[in-house]
Amino acid sequence: MAAPAPGLISVFSSSQELGAALAQLVAQRAACCLAGARARFALGLSGGSLVSMLARELPAAVAPAGPASLARWTLGFCDERLVPFDHAESTYGLYRAFQGDSIPVFDLLILGVGPDGHTCSLFPDHPLLQEREKIVAPISDSPKPPPQRVTLTLPVLNAARTVIFVATGEGKAAVLKRILEDQEENPLPAALVQPHTGKLCWFLDEAAARLLTVPFEKHSTL
Repeated sequence: MAAPAPGLISVFSSSQELGAALAQLVAQRAACCLAGARARFALGLSGGSLVSMLARELPAAVAPAGPASLARWTLGFCDERLVPFDHAESTYGLYRAFQGDSIPVFDLLILGVGPDGHTCSLFPDHPLLQEREKIVAPISDSPKPPPQRVTLTLPVLNAARTVIFVATGEGKAAVLKRILEDQEENPLPAALVQPHTGKLCWFLDEAAARLLTVPFEKHSTL
């Protein structure tokens, strides 16, 4: 069986350039959705290293649209750790700086990927990879602390109109090669994200992309 297409892969010379480009893409996608018939923008966010990147770049990118535009955004978290909001591991707590269908359809999901190939709180070989009924599912045995979390499931991820994976650093290079190039009998969780009718994109820096042999677009603002 042929491997699924990896989607559009964009490689940036630094995480700073990646962050700026990602923020501009979010702003452009939001403007397009708000100008459409629904006049709403639904954005799904992951935590981890994405938080500092978006906190640094996104406010300035969306500022020209004004507060009335932001009032029509719906934000959701692709997973969450079951800890107090003021805990260092709380995704909601980290995003507090950024002041509806049976399967919700996000206009844009921005996901991270772990060195083990997990995304959201969907981990390799975990039973939640087989979940098809629940939109949000609890996990009490996460191999990465804290063990108790909640996560969006694959049906929600694959219903999104656009999914962007963000990965930076040499520590992600090996797993990205597995996800984007290898045809594994049991694909890693991130490799199972294949939007049914939407678009799949990867935003990588050069360190994360260094082992890839598949075609990708090279970006630089220098």
